[in-house]
Amino acid sequence: MKNINAEFLFDFGSPNAYLSHKVLPGMEQRTGVKFEYVPVLLGGLFKLTGNRSPAESQTGIKNKPEYEKLETSRFITRHGLTAFKWNPHFPVNTLQIMRGAVAAKHEDIFSEYVNAVFAGMWEQELKMDDPEVIRAALINAGFDADKLIARSQTTEIKEELLSNTKSAFERGAFGSPIFFVEGEIYFGKDRLRDVEEEIILRLNDGK
Repeated sequence: MKNINAEFLFDFGSPNAYLSHKVLPGMEQRTGVKFEYVPVLLGGLFKLTGNRSPAESQTGIKNKPEYEKLETSRFITRHGLTAFKWNPHFPVNTLQIMRGAVAAKHEDIFSEYVNAVFAGMWEQELKMDDPEVIRAALINAGFDADKLIARSQTTEIKEELLSNTKSAFERGAFGSPIFFVEGEIYFGKDRLRDVEEEIILRLNDGK
C-alpha cells in the first residue's frame, strides 16, 4: 500500500476537533492510513491570522448560529457520538493542556493523553484551564500528573508548541480542526468526507 501523509492539526478547545477525533479511527480503519496528530494553539493561530472564534464572529448574527448547532446535532447523530456534552466553561484557555499534549508525545503517552483530555473537555464538562482541575483529571486518567505538568513547562516544550502553530499558519491553517493529506489542506469536521475521498484517490493512484 502506498504511504499517505495524513495530518490532523488540533486544539482541545475546539468542539469540532473533538468530534473529528472521535470519527478519525473509523476512517483510519477503512483506509489503512494513520493520521499524525499535531498539537497547535488555536489562540496563536487566531492572532497570526486575525481570525476570531465563531462565538465572537457570530455574535449578533441571526440564523447562522442556530444552523451551526443543527449541523453539529446532525453530525453527532450520524456518528453516534452520544458522550458529547457542551462544555459550560467554554471558551477555555487551552495553553496548559496543549503544552501537555506536546509533553505527552515526548513521554510516549500521547494517544492516552489526547483521549483523556478530549474526554475531560467534551464529555466530563471539566474546566480544563484550572491547574487543579487539570492535575486531578490527569491523575484520574492514570498519569504521573506532576511529572507531565513539569515537563510541559520546559522551554523545549513551549517552543515546540509555538513552532507547530507557526508552521501551521505558514501552511495555510487559520483554525481547528485542520487536516492535511499530502499537503492538501482541509478545514472543519464537515470536510472529513472530502479528506477520506482524497486519501482513497491517492491510494488508488499508487496501485
